[in-house]
Amino acid sequence: ILMNFKFVSVIAFCLLSCANSLALALHKTSLTRSATMQQKIAEKFHQNTILNRFAATFASVCVATISIYPTPLSAVTLPELKDNSLTYEAPYLAPKDLVEQENGYIKVFEQSTPGVVYISTFINQRDVFSMNVLEVPAGTGSGFVWDKEGHIVTNFHVIRSANTAQVKLTDPVTKKQQSFNAKVKGYDPDKDIAVLKIDADPEKLFPIQLGRSSDLKVGQLALAIGNPFGLDHTLTTGVVSGLGREVRSPSGRPISNVIQSDAAINPGNSGGPLLNSAGQIIGMNTAIYSPSGASAGIGFAIPIDIMKSIVNSIIETGSVKRAVIGITYLQTSQSRALGIDEGVLILNVPSGSAAEKAGLRGTSRSLSGYIELGDIIVAINDDKISTEVDLFKALEDKKPGEKIQLTFLRTNMQEESQTRNSVPLVLQESTSSSSIPSSMILQQDKKENQ
Repeated sequence: ILMNFKFVSVIAFCLLSCANSLALALHKTSLTRSATMQQKIAEKFHQNTILNRFAATFASVCVATISIYPTPLSAVTLPELKDNSLTYEAPYLAPKDLVEQENGYIKVFEQSTPGVVYISTFINQRDVFSMNVLEVPAGTGSGFVWDKEGHIVTNFHVIRSANTAQVKLTDPVTKKQQSFNAKVKGYDPDKDIAVLKIDADPEKLFPIQLGRSSDLKVGQLALAIGNPFGLDHTLTTGVVSGLGREVRSPSGRPISNVIQSDAAINPGNSGGPLLNSAGQIIGMNTAIYSPSGASAGIGFAIPIDIMKSIVNSIIETGSVKRAVIGITYLQTSQSRALGIDEGVLILNVPSGSAAEKAGLRGTSRSLSGYIELGDIIVAINDDKISTEVDLFKALEDKKPGEKIQLTFLRTNMQEESQTRNSVPLVLQESTSSSSIPSSMILQQDKKENQ
């Protein structure tokens, strides 16, 4: 366009120069003619003078344009137009001409998409007029194929309030989707992990390769695939923004060592995989930090290293076994209101629990009606306990049957004093039950319920 403008400018300059010369010739001829003719020519000359000024101004602009863009017209190569058309189509950019980074994204997306599933959840509602029970859509989420046996991994909060669920698989060749009714194999609310089971042909299942999260570095490429706002198989890219973060699970317990990423994660991405540049799963997208509820560039994913043991335990036994002390406790916010500045106050010690065997005491009411505070846990081994979060972290890597040294404060209400004690305690086993609550009756196999 620029070169065409310069060419037209030169032609216009030449034409206006000729007009100027013609005006001057008419002016000289006017000197030998009659006064009447001279008057007419003078009027013509006056008009031409205005034209001269315009020509001079336009010529100056043309010369300035040519001086700024001195490319000769001979160097301009105009595109060939087909069928005398006035439109020009840019040359087709073949995939081989794409930059290496783009080809990497495309490869990861194409090889991982068949392993990412679309999860739809439904709740039962009774029709007001007919009193019939109807299935009403409750929400959507994401998940991914774990193995060829039909196990699907997703977030617990995706299916928490559902009565039934469906899983959609995508054929990598035809791109057609097929729906399967899902059954709950088990779940772990403390880590926001759930495992579903579908009866699908193994040839239609494409598990995504598992990576490692232990050797992640901040700045590594992170790709998220999911179904945000119901838009299936959406790819977003970013980097690992931080490591060792902490988020709260649906049960209220903290999930530690969480991966932070700036790959866009929105409602519907929950349960989808977070991948590295090799297309390996490094985490499962589970939460975002956003004042608006949409992506603000801060997303969190459960590390795959934590997920491996939990998912395998659910597949094998239908539950997750954890080491616990065997107590119920008062939340920190409430205990601080009672004047307890540190530690975790024990509310109840169940009969036969590990805590009872160790001699721990819960909160009770005296015969006179006063509340007698229970023991306050302040340390486990060398780990200081200030809140229940510290308590969970201290027991995170422990196994049932393992012995710990528990330090606590015991209050003497009559003497208004506290004594510091330390006792050995053998941790007991706590099972994250795979039984389905009444609000989530995703039916399991009868053998699994026995």
